[in-house]
This record gives sequence, C-alpha cells and structure tokens, in this order.
Amino acid sequence: MDDEAGNTGSVDRARDPAPRRRRRWGRRSFHAPHERPAGESNHRPDATYAALDLGTNNCRLLVARPTADSFRVVDAFSRIIRLGEGLSKTGRLSDTAIERAVDALAICRDKMKNRTVARARLIATEACRAAENGEEFRARVAEQVGLELEIVDRETEATLAASGCSPLLDPQAQGVILFDIGGGSSELVRLGPSKPTKFGPPLPEIQGWMSIPIGVVNLSERHGGVAVTRAIYENMISEVGAYVDRFAAEHPMRGLSNVHLLGTSGTVTTIAGVHLELKRYERRYIDGCWMADEQISSVIGRLLDMTYEERVANPCIGPERADLVLAGCAILDAIRRAFPCERVRVADRGLREGMLVQMMRADSVWSRAGIPQL
Repeated sequence: MDDEAGNTGSVDRARDPAPRRRRRWGRRSFHAPHERPAGESNHRPDATYAALDLGTNNCRLLVARPTADSFRVVDAFSRIIRLGEGLSKTGRLSDTAIERAVDALAICRDKMKNRTVARARLIATEACRAAENGEEFRARVAEQVGLELEIVDRETEATLAASGCSPLLDPQAQGVILFDIGGGSSELVRLGPSKPTKFGPPLPEIQGWMSIPIGVVNLSERHGGVAVTRAIYENMISEVGAYVDRFAAEHPMRGLSNVHLLGTSGTVTTIAGVHLELKRYERRYIDGCWMADEQISSVIGRLLDMTYEERVANPCIGPERADLVLAGCAILDAIRRAFPCERVRVADRGLREGMLVQMMRADSVWSRAGIPQL
C-alpha cells in the first residue's frame, strides 16, 4: 500500500522561452538543475504544494503551505465536470465531458503557476481507470494543458482518503469505518485507533479496505436520479449492499467501543448542509461536524419526499447534484445497514489533503526548524 501511495510528483515551471516544445507539469521538481542555487534543497519547508483530484464527477485542486504541524490552504478550485457521464453505457469518456475536464484543468494549471507551486501530485481516479480512452485522454491533457496526470489504483485512493481524514478520527474510538462515496466508485476503509506523531497529523492505522465499482454517477444512470420512488431507492441499496455486506462480514465491529462512521464525499456533506438548513454551503460548519444516526435518517427521508425541482432549489444541493444525491444516499444507507453506528463524522476533506500530507511528510517539512507560522 505504501509503495503505491508513496510516489509523488512535482510541478514544472514553464520558463523555457524556446518554442520547440512546451514543458509539461508533472513528476518533476520545480526548478531545473541549472536554475536552482547551489546547495538549495528541491523542497524547502516554506515551499508551496498542490494536490489535484480529477474524479468521475468533480475536478478539485488545493494549494497549500506547511505550518507548524499541518498546512494552510492558500488557493482552491472545485468544479463539477461529470467526466464519467455516460461511461457506464459506452465504456468511453465522451467528447463533451473531456472538453469540460480540459477547461477545468487549464484553470488549475494557471492557479498553480500563479501560486508558484514547487511540488504537486495530480491524480485521476475511476473514470480514467475504467474508460477505454483513459490513456488517450491523459495524453491529450498533457499535450493541451501541460499537466501529467497519474491514474491511481483503488488501493492508493483508499489510502489517500485515510491520510487526509485522520485528524477527524475520534482518538477514543476502537474502530472507525471510513467511506468515500465517489462518482464512479466508493471506498470503504476499516481504521484502528490513529497513531499520534511527533511531527504532522496523526497516522491512520488501516486494517482493511474495499473499493466498490459503484458511485453516484453510474448508480443514478442505471436506476434514474430525477424521479426516485421508494422501490427504486431500495433497489439501489440492494445493489450496493451486495458489496458492502461482504466487507462487513470480514470486518465485524461488534464488541468495540466508541465505533463511528467517518464520511468524506459530496453526499455526506450535502446531508449535513441540509440538516443544518444552511442558506448556502459553508465548509466551516460542515467539516468535522457530528451527526446522529437518526438525524441522517431524517434528512434522507426528507430528500426522498422532495420532487426533483425541490432538490434543485435547495441551496446545498442545486441543479448539479439534484439527480445524484439520492444515489449517494442509497450508497450511504447500504453502509449504515452493514455498519450500524450511533454517530457519523462528516469530513469536507479527503484525497487532496491526503496527497498534501504525504508529500509534506516525505519532505520532512514538519521536523525542520523555521517553519513559518502562517
């Protein structure tokens, strides 16, 4: 697991004025050897880092700088691009979806340039893994945008989610089930008590993981996401439950104290926003909040009773998620039935934070003196 998750990339700064070939941003250090002052390390404690997650539904970027024992976000970008739209039917990324992704990635590239990013990891997940033209798309992004995407496997995806969410584990919990409901796949991770470290965030103890080839995009395409009856909703739960129940049989949580679920996805953050009746989505109220099991049931019941138009009108759902949110709720309900817990912690963090933590830990930024208190 460490071998697959440990490779990190760097961002090239396009400083070569020669027109012969554009340099690509990817797994390289920021400075070319002749540009770096003698004796200067590639990655200083005050360097700027970037993490990009290109998923089936979203394109997300975080740009951050290290602090004493964590990092401070200095720029961010998130856009719903639906890269995997229609993939479950055709097996390919569509031309329109690719255009949306390329446009979003160009914005990410410019943000990294403007922030003088020194080190980055740029990953693509399920849509690019599953698509027949995934490698073709990756080559197009490299040529047109100048970004070298890394198509990661599912184990790496689960590991990054655990690394990004480890600060939200209840330190008193004997067991935690982390779930990441994505657009094309969903990850389950069984975590033991987190391990405090002298420098940086705590280390997650991964005791088992599973990747389910079902996410909100392909599940809603199969069952429908606009008009969802209770019967359709139960069919979605059953499809997901066939996978989740196997994982629960291998990783029973009975007899452990303070067990809780930890969710990182648009589904669980949307549920939290609806529960809090926010007038607009605000991360500061969502990330790290606790929800009781009955509160989640209440919100899902409300969502099932809403029309599609009512879901569109909800400020925490909107038109971009209105046809996907109930598929996400069905995946969550399959997990809750397999792992009944009294409480769920909500995380508005995940793969990007995991990449940042891994890169900064690899560079030993938190163990060096002189890290700025930003």
